[in-house]
Amino acid sequence: MATYVLVPGFWLGAWAWDGVAARLRADGHDVHAVTPLGVGERATTADVSADDQVADIVSILRATSAPVVLVGHSGAGPVVVAAAEKARGRVAHLVLVDTGPLPDGMAHIDFHEPPVQEWIRARIAADDGWYPVPDVDRLRAWGVSLDGLDDDTLETMWAGATPEPGGVVTGSASRGTNDPTLPKTLVASSFPSGQVRALAAAGVPAFVELAGPEWDIRDLPTGHWPMLSEPDALAAVLQGVGAVTIM
Repeated sequence: MATYVLVPGFWLGAWAWDGVAARLRADGHDVHAVTPLGVGERATTADVSADDQVADIVSILRATSAPVVLVGHSGAGPVVVAAAEKARGRVAHLVLVDTGPLPDGMAHIDFHEPPVQEWIRARIAADDGWYPVPDVDRLRAWGVSLDGLDDDTLETMWAGATPEPGGVVTGSASRGTNDPTLPKTLVASSFPSGQVRALAAAGVPAFVELAGPEWDIRDLPTGHWPMLSEPDALAAVLQGVGAVTIM
């Protein structure tokens, strides 16, 4: 059986993986869902950085008894990529869920257009260094897909969401050395694999690494939060990855 470490994106805690984790555990896998440092019950100070979150994931990886399938969703993508590079021996397979491996020095905020960046920085400044989750209308205006989330699920997500340390959003996770022998999978849910490959081939910084031969891109058509909209389908993808990893 495989061991999974699951890291959610911005604003979310380990609870976001409950449906996925239940399915994986029911099939006999060992699952560690992680609330990122600085978020939810692990909130301490708004000064937590992306590198602090990387160091935290590295410490979790080094405490596991066997190499893991390391999974990062959305804003956690750059964190798990850097953690896998810094604790390579503890990772058997890297999985990104609706996110990409940002280049060294690129922050999450850099992925947005200048007017959105300005809004985010103003929001962080107004909230003493924290970045609360934007409302549904603003996310939709930015093109963030909420497909598959019914009203009850949206209510649950917003009730559980807590502010992200602003530095995680505006600062970059320091990369280590990419190992092309580490198997990597991208689960493309709110954008199709064909679009991902086209952007990678065009050299777009947030996608270019995905052109590497070690990357397997799998479509899971739904919104940006497949662990909530399609937990069984996402668990099935992860279980397939785990089965290959432990062969």
